[in-house]
Amino acid sequence: MERPKYFQKIERRVNTSNRNLAVRPQTPWYIRVVWVLLFVLAMGGIGWWSYISGLESAGFNRQQAEIELAQRREQAEMHLAEIAQLSSKVASFERQVQMEQATNAELMAQVKNANEENVRLNEDLTLFQTLTVPGTRDGKLTIQYFKVERDTLPDEYRYRLFLVQGGQKRMPAFQGKFQLLVNIRQGDNQSVLIFPQENLPAAVEERKVDDVEHPLDNTVYQLNFKYYKRIERSFKIQPEASIESVEVRIYEQGVNEPKIKRSVTMS
Repeated sequence: MERPKYFQKIERRVNTSNRNLAVRPQTPWYIRVVWVLLFVLAMGGIGWWSYISGLESAGFNRQQAEIELAQRREQAEMHLAEIAQLSSKVASFERQVQMEQATNAELMAQVKNANEENVRLNEDLTLFQTLTVPGTRDGKLTIQYFKVERDTLPDEYRYRLFLVQGGQKRMPAFQGKFQLLVNIRQGDNQSVLIFPQENLPAAVEERKVDDVEHPLDNTVYQLNFKYYKRIERSFKIQPEASIESVEVRIYEQGVNEPKIKRSVTMS
């Protein structure tokens, strides 16, 4: 016969009241944090020990690697010091080379000036020999030589002219002027530049005064000498133009026709 439900509820309450109850104190939070940190550190130490053990088992020696790294650093510092020393030597050599180049340039300029002076002296010697030749016609005016050559800049030209009035007897001084005719070509166009020119020319003739170039005026084309006259000057032409020939004409004072003339062809 089944027991009533009322008795079953009473038995369950009695059985529950007879169970053993255990009271456990609660662990503080900071203790739990300490244990977690200790666990993490322990796991990290185990992982690091495993990493080092793996490197050593693979043949890697940390101390030896540090020693080799220190040696490499010392070698790198030595190389840097050598590079700095070599750079200093290279800079010294460059300064020395620049000084030698400047000295050589100065010597070359002196040699050039000496050669030009030697040419002038030879020309003067030839001139005086011509003046002392017996039988020379009295009062004969000649162009001893006329030379045109390129100067320092591409559009600059220098000319040298020697005029001689032969004879040993007393004679009046020659008075007159000279004129330059420069035939130039620029592309397909040809033109003639005449010196002196009244207006500012496309080409400018210059002379040196105290080593400074000065444009010439018309008065410097005047001639007044008795035995000989040496003229050395320079002129400029338009850029990208070339000279085909240059002609010099000597005029006696008061005469419109040239007394003598000479032309040179430029190659």
